[in-house]
Amino acid sequence: MSKLAENKSLVPEERIASKILFLRGEKIILDFHLADLYGTETRALKQAVKRNIERFPSDFMFELSVSEIDNLVSHFVIPSKSYLGGAVPYAFTETGVAMLSSVLKSKQAVDINIAIMRTFVMLRKMLYNYQELLSWQNEIEQKLGEHNNQILIIFQYLKQFERAKQQESEHQNRPRIGFKSQK
Repeated sequence: MSKLAENKSLVPEERIASKILFLRGEKIILDFHLADLYGTETRALKQAVKRNIERFPSDFMFELSVSEIDNLVSHFVIPSKSYLGGAVPYAFTETGVAMLSSVLKSKQAVDINIAIMRTFVMLRKMLYNYQELLSWQNEIEQKLGEHNNQILIIFQYLKQFERAKQQESEHQNRPRIGFKSQK
């Protein structure tokens, strides 16, 4: 049994999930976050990737643009541009993180990769459940809308019925005119 399996608190899913960002329509993890999780330096991780760059096509990994870096700084994902030391961060998609397991072969890297993959799967399930809940909510709102229309129609009929009863009552209680027989 691996050290990670024995002690799940080594890299809790929450810690990994907090490092997963949504960028360019993908869930990604930045290189310096991965280096932190793997317990290595960012430059060492980048060197390993550059030595095996053919394993990382653009749908596995991409460099951030200046505007994306500015956006991450403004959202406090990156404390400041100086934190990057002049290097442009790599963003790894889920498949890119999986590919890292073939590049980084230490026991810790393998254990961390397994935990990261499980976290991606957990997030995907949560997203699916969320989408299911949204669908269910829309269905309920639609039914409520239909029921509201039906209830409004019932109230309209009740008002018409009440008016008809009131008119009938007024008709019966009106003063009679014409010949009255006396008995």
